[in-house]
Amino acid sequence: MEKYGRLTLPTDLDVIDQTIELKNKLGADAIRDCDGTDMPQELMNLDAKIYATYYTTRKDNEWAEANPDEIQQEYLITDRYTARDTSLTIELMKGFHTQQLKVNDIDDPKRWWEVIDRTTGEVVAVDQWEFNKEVGAVTISTIPYHEYTVSFLAFLIWDPVHMYNFITNDWKDAPHQLTFDVRQPKTKEFVKDKLRKFCEENKHVDVIRFTTFFHQFTLTFDDQKREKFVEWFGYSASVSPYILEQFEKWAGYKWRAEYIVDQGYHNSLFRVPSKQFKDFIEFQQIEVCKLAKELVDIVHGYGKEAMMFLGDHWIGTEPYGKYFETIGLDAVVGSVGNGVTMRMISDIKGVRYTEGRFLPYFFPDVFCEGGDPIKEAKDNWLQARRAILRSPLDRIGYGGYLKLAVEWPGFVDTITQVVDEFRQIHDLTKETKAYTSPFKVAILNCWGSIRRWMNNQVHHAIWYREIYSYVGIIECLSGMPIDVEFINFDDIKKGINPDIKVIINAGTAYTSWSGAENWIDEEVLTTIRKWIDNGGGFIGVGEPTAYQYQGKFFQLSDVLGVDKEVGFTLSHDKYNTVDPNHFIVEDIEGEIDFGEGMASIYGHGENYQIIRQHKEFAQLVTNTYGAGRSVYLAGLPYSPQNCRLLLRAIYWAAAKEDEMKKYYVDNVNAEVAAFEAVGKIVVINNSLDALDTHLYVEGNLREKLRLAPMEMRWLDI
Repeated sequence: MEKYGRLTLPTDLDVIDQTIELKNKLGADAIRDCDGTDMPQELMNLDAKIYATYYTTRKDNEWAEANPDEIQQEYLITDRYTARDTSLTIELMKGFHTQQLKVNDIDDPKRWWEVIDRTTGEVVAVDQWEFNKEVGAVTISTIPYHEYTVSFLAFLIWDPVHMYNFITNDWKDAPHQLTFDVRQPKTKEFVKDKLRKFCEENKHVDVIRFTTFFHQFTLTFDDQKREKFVEWFGYSASVSPYILEQFEKWAGYKWRAEYIVDQGYHNSLFRVPSKQFKDFIEFQQIEVCKLAKELVDIVHGYGKEAMMFLGDHWIGTEPYGKYFETIGLDAVVGSVGNGVTMRMISDIKGVRYTEGRFLPYFFPDVFCEGGDPIKEAKDNWLQARRAILRSPLDRIGYGGYLKLAVEWPGFVDTITQVVDEFRQIHDLTKETKAYTSPFKVAILNCWGSIRRWMNNQVHHAIWYREIYSYVGIIECLSGMPIDVEFINFDDIKKGINPDIKVIINAGTAYTSWSGAENWIDEEVLTTIRKWIDNGGGFIGVGEPTAYQYQGKFFQLSDVLGVDKEVGFTLSHDKYNTVDPNHFIVEDIEGEIDFGEGMASIYGHGENYQIIRQHKEFAQLVTNTYGAGRSVYLAGLPYSPQNCRLLLRAIYWAAAKEDEMKKYYVDNVNAEVAAFEAVGKIVVINNSLDALDTHLYVEGNLREKLRLAPMEMRWLDI
């Protein structure tokens, strides 16, 4: 196996010799700079591609200061304040960080702001409030004891990512980087000219790594420099009167601040998206992708590659949107936090290659006393590796301060193993696809394909108590032998793809993931019921199909065999009986981890089987519905055991149990992938301990294997 290529390393001015040494040891073929580092002149002539991190929206305070009207803007909403008289004054910037944000007092507030009576939900007429520019406050004529908010525009006078890096790394001397809005007329031409000049003056640069294009995801700090609101998918910082006037012409209706601030929820990904918000996303994608193409064309004109970082200012460039491929990018790179985020990158179409930036990032918040970067690197690889076998990245890399990594004992040896195994996967599979089941599984929610591999996430792969029980589903699926589709409720109405044999609906009630009011849509309900009745499989996790309506909470309780007690039927007796034996749990030893679980779930109907129960509440239930089958799970965090549980549940729901052991291992901490086109099988140990497992091929026992910790064993079919 050739130990060269497919790897990008960071560098800096103080690690020139270490960069060369590590490049040779690991066989890196690309070198990059990062935010806060510089590319040394001494490395320009290395036998490696040179990546230049390029910022279209910052690192030029002189331009931003000279054009204050074209600094980027964000919609903010104040806290709710209760009027105790007929007048109320609200200080706009209270609770926000005034070094990051500044009230837009240039554009007409009566045109672009909104004052709302949150007790009634009514908009307060513009002649009933006044903005005092000198004190930065709005005074409202009020109804006593009603609550009020002000939604207003603010300039982003400190780039949020630079602010985050500044705080995380405790930078002292670096000036705060202002933002500027590339969508604005003067700045647009300035940025294009600046890019041409950069390309001309940096002939040594092979790859322009856009970080990213124009609009930052919503990252707002409070007055103590803590993160106040973060929405990796948020559009709150993609606004300006210039942009919104164009939107009004495109959409055909008048803009409202409420379309963005959304009662203070800021259109979190968990909210069922409104028509207006979906319109705005569509409009922004069209315009952002069109302008991004102009920059990419400039880069190509100088014979360089254009790469997009899937993060930072990525709003409008959603890789699963309708317009992404029109940009003409050569590559996308993104942070790999686990199997889900790996698939989010590797499944992208319309680019020549994909690259994953592996963890840990070489920042002092991990490489410090009490930190464990070696364990983080191992855990990151174990989750990413199983997904890479299903949908491989073309390249991997690391970022941050290289000095931290090379000086940490044993860390370089750990990433050497990662890099070697990554190359081995490519060498032995020869770009062929691993075997997948003869049917597809669909994830059903309000977003569908535009948020592929993005379900139930808050920050980018950050753990939250409220979501880990659901994120585990797509994390498990990311490395399973299953082709996964992501569909929304409109897709259901158009007709369910016949290749789909199992639909999964998972999430908390009234969120976009569960579906909320979509579950009282007659067409949705009848289409799915008929499909299941004719042999389809349905898996619900948490509060699937949930919406209180017509005497029940789970609108497909007849399909699921369970409903949730919400306090209305406590006088109705319920008799749950557990039968723990089932195909789904045959490999499962010990307790099942249902995460946060779900209280008050009871059997419903005549055909259900409760397999696991906590006290009197059902946790794992199967049901039959005509020729179809369903499975209910109270939660499913990621773990190797739960991956096996979900695999068996999918095959049972699809009524394909006999096909599950085509390629199979019986130890839940191991998995197998088969590459039939090249005659190879790989068995991976997903744990840090040695294990024994039996390998099955075509349902027959082939051999017993002993795997070392984290081992990846290749066999001939």
